[in-house]
Amino acid sequence: MRIAFLGTGRMGTELVLRLISSGSHDVVVWNRTPDKAHRSVAGGAKLAFTPENAIKGADLVMTCLFGPDAVEEIVMAPELLPEGTVWADVTTISPEDAKRQAEWAAARGVDFVHSPVVGTLGPARAGMLGVYVGGACPRAREVVHEAVKAYADPERLRCMESASEAATAKLLANLALAVTAQGVSEAIRLGAAQNLTAERVLDLLGSTGLAWMANFKRDFTLGRDTAEAQFSTNAIAKDVRLMLHTSNLPLPATSAALESLVQVQRNGGGEHDFSEMLQVEANHPVS
Repeated sequence: MRIAFLGTGRMGTELVLRLISSGSHDVVVWNRTPDKAHRSVAGGAKLAFTPENAIKGADLVMTCLFGPDAVEEIVMAPELLPEGTVWADVTTISPEDAKRQAEWAAARGVDFVHSPVVGTLGPARAGMLGVYVGGACPRAREVVHEAVKAYADPERLRCMESASEAATAKLLANLALAVTAQGVSEAIRLGAAQNLTAERVLDLLGSTGLAWMANFKRDFTLGRDTAEAQFSTNAIAKDVRLMLHTSNLPLPATSAALESLVQVQRNGGGEHDFSEMLQVEANHPVS
């Protein structure tokens, strides 16, 4: 399959490399900053210098951008996609955005699938991401399903009837990530109040519902350089704002997580791994 892939940021690059390594796809990439496509090109992708050139002759167009505004600017406003295109958007967006994109595509004869991924760079490199494939067109879902097998955990590859449901599922997954990180952060704070080190708190969380997060981000929490971002603070903060915008009811734990993330951003850690919020608590001296 010939795939045009627009957006080679941290996650986009890993997806491109998995698509290429599958041996089943020729991939043409475009990125607003061409230098950020270097690893993709070194891995075997062809580089296009405009989105218009990237999509020529593509069987599938995939977008992996920072948010819905970028999708609007690069795809929708310039009317990038011709009739008959199969378009899979990997970008994390709200259900409202997914519905709007699906309506935009349908009005132009474009077959739209929303296909967000769940996981960080490690699972992406291993081809073990959670993947949702949601859209109204069965043929388009089949095309996208065939492509995403290159980086999906087969046990976590789910097809859905609508793009908005896939967007909701992705927000639910990232809500769990943000809220459990906030829980570990507060556990470290509680432990410190009783003179327990962060390492000891993480050990004690091993038999609780927070065990997964405590283990997942243990190395970052205890001092690994968070500049080696697996999932940046800026990215998850953007997703948390989408959650709060999407819900018509209060989400107190999610709001608390956003406060912690915003504090990291204010301290200059926006492009650092989101576990900076845990490391900040761990670095508070035990009294």
